[in-house]
Amino acid sequence: MLVRTLKHSRGFQLGLLGAISACAYSIHSTPVKSEGTAKSKTFQGPGLFSWKTLTLKDIKDVTHDTRKFTFSLPSPDEVAGLNLASFLLFKPAGSMNPSGIRPYTPVSSLNSKGELVLVVKHYPKGKMSSHLFSLKTGDKISATGPIRTFEWKENHKSSILLLGAGSGITPMFQLIRGILENPKDKTKINLLYANKTSSDIILKKELDELHGRFPDQLNVTYFAEKSDGGFEGKSGFITKEDLKQCDGSQSSQVFICGPPKFVEVYGGKQGPLMFQGQLGGYLKELGYQKSDVFKF
Repeated sequence: MLVRTLKHSRGFQLGLLGAISACAYSIHSTPVKSEGTAKSKTFQGPGLFSWKTLTLKDIKDVTHDTRKFTFSLPSPDEVAGLNLASFLLFKPAGSMNPSGIRPYTPVSSLNSKGELVLVVKHYPKGKMSSHLFSLKTGDKISATGPIRTFEWKENHKSSILLLGAGSGITPMFQLIRGILENPKDKTKINLLYANKTSSDIILKKELDELHGRFPDQLNVTYFAEKSDGGFEGKSGFITKEDLKQCDGSQSSQVFICGPPKFVEVYGGKQGPLMFQGQLGGYLKELGYQKSDVFKF
């Protein structure tokens, strides 16, 4: 995950932001056909002078260490301006300290007007997650972007396989929701989502609702190392056999997001920043090609 590559050096942070912004702007400026293109957009592209101020209007607990934050956009008639597989950079409102900048993927619909939703896990030593968890309704935060990680094309492949762990579900959820809300996109989705315990599952209600609405297009399998009573999923880890059952012909586009060790086990070690690194792990052993696998 990109957030894990952010160091504490001020010089590194400034260089990082500049590099990401310059790279992402060229990607983002490519015309994209989307339902939100003709609408007024809050975020037009990343940059040092394109930060927007958002107001926190609602906070909800999701798990014991994860919360859902709903922010108001500057105008109730605007959409955020994200495309599928993109994120925003966030920092405390008014802060000039680059060490506090962190990337988060909104989980709200790309076509939602007037608001933006983040789901954030709190890390005790995490500067930005700790700041977010200290906020009250009415407080402000700054954001810039979007920065695209993968250029999604509808119906590019007949199916995709998503391997997620913990808070790595957020870019997966954005992708799932965007595909399902596009009536032209018939891509079938298999999500394998792993957590330490069944009570740690993030966005379960929302995922189950989407599965209920699109049972022929979305399949979700939950995995938990430890499960509570009534857990409808599999105990333990995602195995190589689970991958075979979902995509026996290795024809799906695969996306991975989670802690570094999780990514390494299934797809090989991820490179720095937005570099993919070499393909490895279970997916390489099963015969997937590097072009078939993307690490968020």
